[in-house]
Amino acid sequence: MKRLTHDRIWSAIDALAHRYGLSASGLAKQSGLDPTAFNKSKRSTGDGRPRWPTTESIAKVLEATGATLEDFTTLASAKPEMVDRNQPIPLIGMTQAGAGGFFDDGGCPVGGGWEQIRLPQIKDENVYALEVSGNSMEPLYRKGDILIVSPNASTRKGDRVVIRTTDGEVMAKVLVRRTARSIELASVNPDHPNLVFPLERVEWIARIIWASQ
Repeated sequence: MKRLTHDRIWSAIDALAHRYGLSASGLAKQSGLDPTAFNKSKRSTGDGRPRWPTTESIAKVLEATGATLEDFTTLASAKPEMVDRNQPIPLIGMTQAGAGGFFDDGGCPVGGGWEQIRLPQIKDENVYALEVSGNSMEPLYRKGDILIVSPNASTRKGDRVVIRTTDGEVMAKVLVRRTARSIELASVNPDHPNLVFPLERVEWIARIIWASQ
């Protein structure tokens, strides 16, 4: 991986803001930071020395957007033209996704009925987007938010994931634990209790790599 220089770190923050249709100050505000924290004027000291974003502020950005540290370092390592280039991505509503015929056995998008949106390039030919409906995923995800999902990405404890059960239910959850026989999921809505499924009820699980909010 290329060296994470001062310019590349700030470019990654700008790229995340761009992904979510936010300005740098908008991203800072959404992350619970001072709205001026990511302004251009804050990226160097008065005497011209580079000022780095704190690890705490980066952690808050990842928490607010749902991006992973791997996503961030990928953006920080990418060439600018790779960050800004758009690619078409299949899009379907979360509720509609529960019907048959939209996914293969591995959870990759297939068949008709998909719309398309354009987003910054992601190196995953099977990535797709789900549009949130209803309020069951508030306050993290709200109606109209777009979840970008990768069926090829590995999943681990703490990841935000989309899961489809054998009875056709599609839901966004947080992966708490996975054993040889069962899987435990936490709701992104704190008012809902954790769910535990036998693995035989899980048709597929895929990681949410970021969300357009």
